[in-house]
Amino acid sequence: MLILILGVALWWAPHLWKRAAPAQRAQFGDKGKGLVTGALILSVLLMIWGYRIADGPVWWGPSPALVGINNLLILIAFYLFAASGMKTRVTAWTRHPQLIGFSLWAFAHLLVNGDLPSLVLFGGLLVWALVEMAVINRTPWTPPAGPFPVRKEIMAAAGAIIVTLIVGVIHGWLGPWPFGG
Repeated sequence: MLILILGVALWWAPHLWKRAAPAQRAQFGDKGKGLVTGALILSVLLMIWGYRIADGPVWWGPSPALVGINNLLILIAFYLFAASGMKTRVTAWTRHPQLIGFSLWAFAHLLVNGDLPSLVLFGGLLVWALVEMAVINRTPWTPPAGPFPVRKEIMAAAGAIIVTLIVGVIHGWLGPWPFGG
């Protein structure tokens, strides 16, 4: 479990570095980007390794209803990522479409994985996303004014569906089949 906890902690650190210590982060310049990238790659590897070897109590598991809710939340999460990148209308409504999408992804995984390692991994990442949003909200924000072409909305929705299906198939190859049945 220690490796998993270290991976989650290492995920938090470089993400919050820019916000918690902006002057120190700025001193590193482009070298800092490499440090952040390296730390994040290492954190993902530690989280994968730690999650695979961690053991703990199981309080609940997936049910057909929870799997359906999980899949809907994952689809919405991927839509928010696509919408953020394409600057669709949702970016005028919320300051954090990617972090909200990440939060939905983490929460969805908690719905169907009621064991201690999942609580540490997905709960730790969910709390990170919420803290990140709170920290970012301390700075001023001006929402984008548009225009928001319908074509971009359709492309973001279609992209979310396609990515959900592709990620679901890959998820099934590497772990549990996410679509039920």
